[in-house]
This record gives sequence, structure tokens and C-alpha cells, in this order.
Amino acid sequence: MMNSSGSAVEARGLTVVRGSRTVLQGLDFTVEPGRITGLLGPSGCGKSTLMRAVVGTQAKVTGTLTVLGSPAGHPSLRPRVGYVTQAPSVYTDLTVRQNLDYFAAILRPGRAHRDERRAAVTRALAEVDLTSHEDALAGNLSGGQRTRVSLAVALLGTPDLLVLDELTVGLDPVLRRDLWQLFHTLAAERGTTLLISSHVMDEAERCHRLLLMREGRVLADDTPEALRATAGTDTVEAAFLHLVDAAAHRKENDR
Repeated sequence: MMNSSGSAVEARGLTVVRGSRTVLQGLDFTVEPGRITGLLGPSGCGKSTLMRAVVGTQAKVTGTLTVLGSPAGHPSLRPRVGYVTQAPSVYTDLTVRQNLDYFAAILRPGRAHRDERRAAVTRALAEVDLTSHEDALAGNLSGGQRTRVSLAVALLGTPDLLVLDELTVGLDPVLRRDLWQLFHTLAAERGTTLLISSHVMDEAERCHRLLLMREGRVLADDTPEALRATAGTDTVEAAFLHLVDAAAHRKENDR
């Protein structure tokens, strides 16, 4: 189920205040279903706060935020939304498969679902290319491998929406390429909606649509091609810098 507007995520006047600081400032945006939306901007601009709001774990959220047809954080969304934070969420004293078995049992409790759990774990291991490491202790894995375990956990329930917070930042080029191929396969073949944050602008070119953020505001919500064309630039990074300079100029003129 989508919103009445046909969007997977829809925000209107989305605001988050933390202490005396307004982290998100009245955001209006939509995320299209079955597409990869990149959430890009410098560190500290509010990307992680926005993602926590989408998955329903952020406090002090005002405005409206609808996810897959329900209010963000609604209990019915738990099996439909996969979330991977910046820090890999794995138990280091368990093997890769034991980690997945544990989380699969939470998603599908009871003996009746034993075969479903086993099949889901096997599928998720294959999707992130960790089948050959399933018996390795998570604590002995590289950082990139632990990241893939966290992604496999998020894929166990075949979610309708995947929210990935800087998942590919800091990974080697080959692994980044392979993960982006997986993201596009999920969107094209399963119709999965992906919201992926990054501060690495070259990843913008891999997305269907972009939300460019700075200082708690959305500077642009468009396709990479449209952003480049509007700014008259060859890259999304140059278009982003053009938008930043234009916003700073408007702010200066308003004083």
C-alpha cells in the first residue's frame, strides 16, 4: 500500500528540534516507490535524523510523515521497512549465519516458520555474497563484510522500503559497485523502494532521484539529469555547489 499520492514516503512540514537547535526545518518531499532515492549532503546536514524519522525512531518530530500508507513508526510497518545504520549492527561473538538465524527468529517466531526462516537466511546470504563466510565469527570479519551482514539482516523480511544510512561510504570500489548493482536489482525486480544517504557526491549518479540537503533543508528534489541541466553543470556535485552558492546569495540579499 502506498500513499494516496502514489508515493512510498511523503513528508509535509517535517520538523525535528533537538534542544535549542532545529535539525530539520519544515521539509516537504516525496519518495517514489520502486526507485532509488539518494539523500545527499555534507555531514551534519540532518540526513541521519531524517532517516530515523522515516523509520520511526526519531523523537520530537512534528509535521506529517507517511510511510507506505501509514504514519511513520506505525507497528504495521516493522516487517515492511529495513533499516541499516552507519554502525554495523551484528553480534561479534556469533557466526554470520547465527546472526541471521537470530534476527530471522524475531521476524518469524515459532516452529511453524522454521523452513521459511532457513530459506530467508540462505537467500539473504547469497544476495550479499556472504555464503562462503556463513560460519565465520562476525568479530573476525572486515568492516565491509560486517556491513554486508547488517544489510543481509535488513533483507531477511524482503522489505518494501530499505533505508540505508551511508552504507557504502568507506567501502572499497569493488564492493561499492557490487552493492549498487544489488540495489538496482532490488528496485527493478522486486519493486523495492530504497532511500540511501551519502556525503559522497559521485554516488548521486547511481540514483534515480535525489534529495540534496544542507543545514536541515532540502535544496533540491529532482533527477540527476534534471539537476545537471538546470544548473548547467556536468556533474551533480557541481550542481550541488551551484545550489549552495545560490542559497547563500539569497540569504545574504534577505538581510
